[in-house]
Amino acid sequence: MPIDLSGFDVPGRGRGILDVFQRQYLLRLLVRKGTATRYRNSVLGWVWSYVKPAAQFVIYFFVMGVIMRLDKGIENFPIYLFSGVVAVNLFNEAFGNATTSIVDNRALVKKIYLPRELFPIAAIIIAFVHFLPQLAILLLVCALVGWTPTLLGLGGILLGIIVVVAFALGLGLLFAGLNVRYRDAQNFVELIRMFSTWTSPVLYPWLLVRNALPNHEWLFNVYTWNPLTVAVELFHQGFWAGTVPPPPVGADDPSILPNFGMALTIAAVICVAMIVIGQTVFRHYERSFAQDL
Repeated sequence: MPIDLSGFDVPGRGRGILDVFQRQYLLRLLVRKGTATRYRNSVLGWVWSYVKPAAQFVIYFFVMGVIMRLDKGIENFPIYLFSGVVAVNLFNEAFGNATTSIVDNRALVKKIYLPRELFPIAAIIIAFVHFLPQLAILLLVCALVGWTPTLLGLGGILLGIIVVVAFALGLGLLFAGLNVRYRDAQNFVELIRMFSTWTSPVLYPWLLVRNALPNHEWLFNVYTWNPLTVAVELFHQGFWAGTVPPPPVGADDPSILPNFGMALTIAAVICVAMIVIGQTVFRHYERSFAQDL
């Protein structure tokens, strides 16, 4: 007599990221665990979420603002600098945490089956939670210097966060899958995180890049298509542009990339492509996660 198996699922196979939405309770548990253990046995605790970006800002401002004198060429340079720093910090922490999320949770991965995508996604949400104190400081400083928020600027900030999170998710899935079998992947991640600050207009305006590449317009275009470049400029438009007067008529606006609409479209395509590629590679390697760990 044939047995009806239509009500059963094939063990160990799922729908990838889509399965995460059906396990929201597990996702909340992982996020709660990650935030609770972040600064366990630490004297300062969550104060480190403020100390680390503050120290980073002081170093960057001293080198780029005081020594390189960029503070003379960019009005409200501290806000310009910090708004870019918090955007890149969100990417670096989300990307780094997602990459090591499977290895860090090896005990769970080896014992039970659950959608493996839960771990990198939870890691990115935890990074976003730690991004909020930096964002609060930035909002406070902007308000103190006369920030004038606009609906377009606030939309740009939200869009910038989405671009950063989507890009980090795609790369995080890709390298999280590779990192379980090939631990060299984590070294590549460190290189990408190191370059992320310097290959986007965080410490300098994009005008310097264009002026340095007068005969290589295609290379400058590639620079503007970087999702992090687009996200940083969205943060600049949302925060820094609201604290400075508009540029004179006919002058370049340092808060808006040339052909920004095309750059944003290409960056969005890159983010979607990275998520698809990352999910494909992740699902390929997840079959042997337990054995490799």
